Amino acid sequence: MHLCFGLAAAILAYHPVLWLTQTWTDPSYDSQGVFVFGLCAAMFFWSASSPKLSHKPINPKLPLLLLGGSAFVRLLGQVFAINIIGALTLIIDVFALATLCGLNKRKRALSPLWLAITFGFSLPLERVLQRTIGYGLQHLSADGACSVLSGMFEKVQCSGIRILIDTQDVLVDLPCSGARSFLLMLCLFFICAAFSRLTIKHAFIGLLVTVAAAYAMNVIRITALASFIAYPQLIGGLDVMAQPTHDILGLVFLALGSLPIFWISQKFARSPKHLHSVLDRAVWVVPSSLRKDGWWLTPHSLQEKSQPQPLRIAMAWMAVLSALLIVNLPREAVDVAKRDIPLVVPSMLNSAHAQGIPLLPKEAAYFTQYGGSAQKAQYGDHGLMLVRTSAPLRHLHAPDECLRGLGMKVEYKGVDYAGIPTAIYKATDPLGQSYRIAVSFISEDQSVITTNVAEAVWLWMNGEHTTWTAVQRISSWDAAPGSTAQFDHAVIAALELSPASQSIQLAMEGHSP
Repeated sequence: MHLCFGLAAAILAYHPVLWLTQTWTDPSYDSQGVFVFGLCAAMFFWSASSPKLSHKPINPKLPLLLLGGSAFVRLLGQVFAINIIGALTLIIDVFALATLCGLNKRKRALSPLWLAITFGFSLPLERVLQRTIGYGLQHLSADGACSVLSGMFEKVQCSGIRILIDTQDVLVDLPCSGARSFLLMLCLFFICAAFSRLTIKHAFIGLLVTVAAAYAMNVIRITALASFIAYPQLIGGLDVMAQPTHDILGLVFLALGSLPIFWISQKFARSPKHLHSVLDRAVWVVPSSLRKDGWWLTPHSLQEKSQPQPLRIAMAWMAVLSALLIVNLPREAVDVAKRDIPLVVPSMLNSAHAQGIPLLPKEAAYFTQYGGSAQKAQYGDHGLMLVRTSAPLRHLHAPDECLRGLGMKVEYKGVDYAGIPTAIYKATDPLGQSYRIAVSFISEDQSVITTNVAEAVWLWMNGEHTTWTAVQRISSWDAAPGSTAQFDHAVIAALELSPASQSIQLAMEGHSP
């Protein structure tokens, strides 16, 4: 019977395990989840290798409840074709395993609940947050930093997530100012909560402290970086965006933001109860053994007692069959794009005729399954890729995601506001050839042109701008700046895009403090 329940759990977890391990090895995810998994495994064995302090038996209904919860979550992930929802099944499995092994009753005790939630950070959560609420987090950080900078310097201008000091753009590297640092601090909090074995009440207080500390840290970090970019003499002329200075400053601010987390964890930490070994065994083990042995029962009654109940056997096999049914249900993605969206690349740009480039087999299969349109073309020394979709959450992404998947090293180089707002990336292939990747995301009516896919998804989720187009230009990194500028202007003219410099200036004047 127990083997059947275990088999059902394994069937439900099989595909999520495969998908999760793929995210650790696929460069396009850029996931560090394998290190979180290693840490959770070390914590688990560190606790499980210590002796038990209590022999209180596990509630026999708990494994069934956890299996039911796991099946429900896996059902949602299967039906809606969202892998990360299905992978949440593994969090329930970790909680069940930690509970059944009694980690909360050992000398080196850990909280099974907080350990399971810590394991959840091995999933590619950063990618999900960046694409869903990343823009909101960036906006909050930018607003806070702008308020502080306005009190420190004159001529500070703010518009959305853009900040200028003395007409100089200073707010860069926003992605790691939002979701990434927020997730790092949340992960640290749940690690501390697992060791401190915080109650639900104290964990809620600690969570509020962590969120406040993460926000304050982001604001201070952005304020410091913006100040040093605008006035490098404040830090001895160092380029705070260059390595290793940039990462060192980031680690310093993360360390400062972590101090409240360590304090709250120590304040509400619980120590394992040291129960008397003989009395505890008498309270929990002896009555349980008496019930199982049934020495006071007649032999006939004992024989009936020892036989498995038909109902339990039926439930065990029903669990296996239900698990098989769930994992074989048809997958229907809820954010499939329209498949009839027209998209044509310009026939000529900058006096060069278009040479069509077929989509890679992986790209063709992807857009066939999830809709949308994509076209690629070469114009002399320059390339153009257009992606149009009514489901930006599924289709739109920054160039670094797919380029890393092709084995390239990708560096974010900032934003260029000449012409239309454009994010600039440097991509280097395994042979050492470097390319300039420029990308802009444009709404259906062209009222919004952004460099940030998170902003496009944010507006789409709020019911604005049903169709978005990604305009990606590819040139050699060593190409003359005039050549790339001419190609960009040709793309803007051919697609009838409105240069945003004037509208941005008006917006900046309207948001100046």
